[in-house]
Amino acid sequence: MKPAKPSTEGVEPRRAALRILDRVLRSGQTVDTAAQSGQPAEQALTLAIVGETLRRLPEIDALIDSATRTILPDDAKARMVLRLALAQKLAMNVPDHALVATALPLIEGGPRRLVHGVLGTLLRRGIAPADSTALPAEVEQRWLAAWGNDVIHAARRAIVRRPPMDLSFADAGEAAAYAEANGGTSLAPRHVRLKETGSVSALTGFGDGRWWVQDLAASLPARLIPTDAANVLDACAAPGGKTMQLAAAGHRVTALDRSQSRLARLSQNLARTHLTAQPLKADALTWDAPQAYDAVLLDAPCSATGTFRRHPEVLYRARPAFIREQAELQSQLLNRARDWVKPGGTIVYAVCSLEPEEGEQVIMRFLAGNADFSLSPPADLPAGLAASPEGGVRILPGMLEDQGGLDGFFVARLVRSGE
Repeated sequence: MKPAKPSTEGVEPRRAALRILDRVLRSGQTVDTAAQSGQPAEQALTLAIVGETLRRLPEIDALIDSATRTILPDDAKARMVLRLALAQKLAMNVPDHALVATALPLIEGGPRRLVHGVLGTLLRRGIAPADSTALPAEVEQRWLAAWGNDVIHAARRAIVRRPPMDLSFADAGEAAAYAEANGGTSLAPRHVRLKETGSVSALTGFGDGRWWVQDLAASLPARLIPTDAANVLDACAAPGGKTMQLAAAGHRVTALDRSQSRLARLSQNLARTHLTAQPLKADALTWDAPQAYDAVLLDAPCSATGTFRRHPEVLYRARPAFIREQAELQSQLLNRARDWVKPGGTIVYAVCSLEPEEGEQVIMRFLAGNADFSLSPPADLPAGLAASPEGGVRILPGMLEDQGGLDGFFVARLVRSGE
């Protein structure tokens, strides 16, 4: 099999994907951050290649290692190029000749013959996608200890499936009508799940501000705010999905965030949906609240490992040291929120993380040091979900899998005793 003649057709999006993958795996950047210098006209293909590579990375590396005499270093350019090419074979139905023709030009000055030989060996052998794939070994070890084998298998299935699109509505009746008219399903009041979607902005009702995109799990924290809480603080509020939920429910909302650019996006979302809240730029760790609130929603910064279906790079960024750092920050923020809520008021704490260090353990430490707070288990959760015996809500891979699944989440509702 002679080396394919280099071609520039289709190479540039792959070259961009190579740069992004290197930044994600070598520097720990998010895909969005790493892609900021990309070329918009080719961004969709580039990001698709990167995403599929990260979803199946352990599987792809095992294939590469099975076809080389010596193990290539993790950061070797040849391994990176092979990863991209094999991801396209496994998940994107790219023809074999196109894989080879677009991979070899990426090896400029490198072991082109090696890459060509490995691809030829694997393509002749025949490779096909499975309906599940291994997660990074470190992640599987953590989650096996925390959640058990069933969750590992569910996560392996979830990472290779395209997640559905969830929409949140201000009005329950309009959500039900939208679901019926557009072939969606509703798993909770004011929620619609769509199986097949194209561009978000092209969906019916986007321009009218009738809804916003929000995973059902991410909508749970705002649903746990008491309906009679007049003044609500949404701490760490941007980009605003929960702020819009709270505003639509009739609360007077202060939306706090330290990032001006993220607050600008929040304001745009509020304007599009014709909802009202008070954006406020401040750092929650140092901000002095001018008043006590009836309720505080703290959707804390976290490792975001629960979002691995849409953002598989989180499984490579969330190392144990980072998880510990986030847990310390979360405890600090929760202790700040304690001072912002009235006696008899409510704090809802949430993280889109599958790490118990960022969820259950943060709450246990807080309750141990704050006898005037107690857990208030919710009873009105979507069908198939329930509070744990301790009173928190833990969303794990495998839950509602037949309906399309959910992002991983932890939510706890804390009530402060009255005067």
